[in-house]
Amino acid sequence: MKKLCIIAALALVGCAVSAQQPQGQQRPRPAQGQQPPQGQQQQPRRNVFDPTNPGAHDPVMAKEGDTYYVFTTGNGVSVMTSKDLKTWTQAGSCIPQCPAWIQEKLPNFRGNNFWAPDIIYYQGKWHLFYAASAFGRNTSVIGHATSPTLNPESPDYKWTDQGCMIQSVPYRDMWNAIDANIVIDENGTPWMDFGSFWNGIMMVKLKDDLSGVATPEEWRNPCRRERTYGLDDASAGDGAVEAPFIYKHGDWYYLFVSFDACCRGLQSTYNIVVGRSKSAKGPYLDMDGKDLATGGGTCIMKGNGTDYVAVGHCAAYTIDGKDLLVTHAYQATDGASKLVVREIKWKDEWPVLEW
Repeated sequence: MKKLCIIAALALVGCAVSAQQPQGQQRPRPAQGQQPPQGQQQQPRRNVFDPTNPGAHDPVMAKEGDTYYVFTTGNGVSVMTSKDLKTWTQAGSCIPQCPAWIQEKLPNFRGNNFWAPDIIYYQGKWHLFYAASAFGRNTSVIGHATSPTLNPESPDYKWTDQGCMIQSVPYRDMWNAIDANIVIDENGTPWMDFGSFWNGIMMVKLKDDLSGVATPEEWRNPCRRERTYGLDDASAGDGAVEAPFIYKHGDWYYLFVSFDACCRGLQSTYNIVVGRSKSAKGPYLDMDGKDLATGGGTCIMKGNGTDYVAVGHCAAYTIDGKDLLVTHAYQATDGASKLVVREIKWKDEWPVLEW
C-alpha cells in the first residue's frame, strides 16, 4: 500500500593534515558516526549493475540535452546516464586520478574514492564539487572541477581541476568538510552548504565565480542536532545530521538534511527531514515552527518497511516542469543502496512524496 509522507517542514581554507583511509578502498563512503557492530559490513557488497535498479550512494542529478546524468560517490565520482529516468547506463567517472593537491593536504589518502558530489550549471559551465575524507574523522577536503559539457562524446568534454574549496582539521574545526551543495541566494550570491555530524550543517559565502570562499568570510550554522557534552572534539559525535541540500520552490527555500545512520545495509536508519525559509541563509523552520538550528526538522521520508529500510542523502530539482527528489535507499531484501527518483507534489507549500 502506498504511503504518503508530507514534508512538514569558520575557518581557514587550506592547511595540511593527515587522513586515514584503507589503500585501494572502493566502497561508498561509510557513516561518520559510530562504527558498525564488529563483524558487520559497513556497506553491502556491490552487485552486478542493474540498469533498471542501479546501485547508488549520495546521488545528484542534472540534465543536458535529452540526457539525465546522475553523479554518485565512487571512484573518481561515478556517473550514470538515462534518457527516461527508468533505464540507466554506467558512464565512467569524472576524476580518474587523484589531484596532487589532495595528496598534499591528506598525505595518507589512497585511491580516488570521492564522496558526495554536487553538480550545478553556473556562468556557462558545469561545476562539480566532491569530498575526500576518512571514516569517522573530519580530516576532509571539498574539491571543485569544471567542464563545459556533461556529454563525454563532445569534443569539448573535459573536467578541469579547480583545487580545494575548504578543508576541515581535527581539533581546529567542529565541522566536517564533506557533503557539499551549492545554492544561489535571493540576491544572486552563491553559498556552499555542507557538513556531517560534529556541530552540524554549515554554510559559507563563495566568490562570485565559485572559485573559493569569499572575503571577508561569512559563515552560518543553519542546522544542528544536540551533541553530548564532553566528547572528544575529534570525534564525529552523536549529533547525526548530514547531507544538506537547499532547493528553491516558489517563494521558499527548503533545506533537506539526513538524520541518523547511513551505510549499514539492513541496519541503516537514515531518514530525510526538512525545514523552509524565505531566505537561502535561513533560519529554516519545520512544519511546527521549530528552527533546524535548534534540533528541528520534519520528516520527509523514511524506510517504508517493505521495499526499503532507510532512505537519505537527497537532492531536489525542477527539470522539464517536474519537481523531482533524487536519493538513495537501502533495499529491505539485502540492504543494498539503490537509486530512487520520485516526483514531488505540493500541498500548502510543503512537498508531498509517494513511495
